[in-house]
Amino acid sequence: MNRRLFPAVGLLAAAVLAMAACSQSAPVNTAAPQETTAAAPAPPKAVPDPDAEPVSRASPPMLTPVALGTFDPGNPVAQATTGKLTIDDLEMKGENGSLYKTERVAIVRGGDQYSAGQTYGATMQVEASQAVELRRVIEQTPPRETPANAFCGTQPTGFIALAKVSEGSGDVIKLIALQGSDLPAASAQGVGLCASMFYMGKALPDKATS
Repeated sequence: MNRRLFPAVGLLAAAVLAMAACSQSAPVNTAAPQETTAAAPAPPKAVPDPDAEPVSRASPPMLTPVALGTFDPGNPVAQATTGKLTIDDLEMKGENGSLYKTERVAIVRGGDQYSAGQTYGATMQVEASQAVELRRVIEQTPPRETPANAFCGTQPTGFIALAKVSEGSGDVIKLIALQGSDLPAASAQGVGLCASMFYMGKALPDKATS
């Protein structure tokens, strides 16, 4: 064999051994590549539309008054408790100085009960279908000269009920005063009748005759 080939063969063998050593010392990464997930974008903020029309909410229904005005007493009870009576939206004022500040709480019917077994119609002598205005008494002032002649005497008046009926002589205002703090109803506790009376309104105009 030619000795000149020995150095070349030796160099080649050394290179192979060096490559083998490198492959053994370097760690091999066999793990699967990790997936990267991007953060979800933030939802867009709601921005009010300046051109949008505002939402309108329905107002609570108004309770139509049964009777407003000034009325003459129609029986001795009405004369003793108030005399001539002026009925306004928020108060009822007697000619004798009595004053009842009120709030309208309901429109009921004559057939409704204000306490167990007691109907407005039977007490006020009106039809079962008759509209009856129910007011809560917030504050009261008794008559100046006869304080005991308030609607419920020396006790506070809880509620006042009004009904207007038309008769041949004109409008008649039926009124009852109730004691008790519960809203009058069939199941109400402590509600009782204090007084019942009526007042006369203006006479109805005569019908034209042919």
